[in-house]
Amino acid sequence: MNTVAEIGLKKGLGQKPKASIYDPDEAHLIYPQIPEFTSMAQERQHRKERLVAACRAFALEDFDYGFAGHLTVRDPEHPHLYWTNPMAVHFKQVKMSNLILADHKGNIVEGKHAINRAGFILHAAVHEMYPDVLAMCHAHTVYGTAFASLGQELQPITQDTAAFFEDHVVIREEAGQVAVEVKAGHKVASAFKGVKAAIHQNHGLFTASRHSIEAAAFWFIALERCCKQQMAVQASGLKPILLSPEVARYSRENVGSEYVGWLHFQPIWGLLKETQPDMFD
Repeated sequence: MNTVAEIGLKKGLGQKPKASIYDPDEAHLIYPQIPEFTSMAQERQHRKERLVAACRAFALEDFDYGFAGHLTVRDPEHPHLYWTNPMAVHFKQVKMSNLILADHKGNIVEGKHAINRAGFILHAAVHEMYPDVLAMCHAHTVYGTAFASLGQELQPITQDTAAFFEDHVVIREEAGQVAVEVKAGHKVASAFKGVKAAIHQNHGLFTASRHSIEAAAFWFIALERCCKQQMAVQASGLKPILLSPEVARYSRENVGSEYVGWLHFQPIWGLLKETQPDMFD
């Protein structure tokens, strides 16, 4: 019998339509599939497990910076509530038993730890303004915060950066200010419409997913990598050859979808499930 942790890796795709160019034609091959749930409790367990895995993935990427950084995912049964990582607990030490459930206002509904109030203001504002946003990620990463100081969008210099072409924004409202008031969150959230990523000037990176916490987490990892790529090119002093808008859009449509982000997270999930079983404690 499969546990919730094992759901999602099955043989073949049967007659289902392809979700991406990567899906195999052969029905007998082992290939990740989006799980189906028989109860809210099962889906909640799944989301919490993946939230913990996303935190552990951020630890693998060295995205920790003191207590900064927060990831959220909606509860499937109570969409006005969000599961998030606990305040002042290292990403590597986040586990099922110390996750926090909170509402829009940051009130703790379940859990023993506090939450990062400043961080939660921004996340809660986006979740509240856009009911379709299922998950969000933010961390104070080296290249993301450095690139955010430039107030620039990513350029389509590679296939990787093309995944964000016309699918990210630079937010200048509340630039560099610590969010302590709810209105600050609303200003940031209003600029986050219809995209999967945002660069908050003088602050850092945010990603949002209408699909899964896995997609939000992977696209955050990818966004940090793309910031590093562009800064490396800029540091060279050479002028990069940009993809044409048509090519960039084509690449984004094929490699920048929510599903592809979810798919990219699957090997990370597999590694963590095998090497860090304590995350299920």
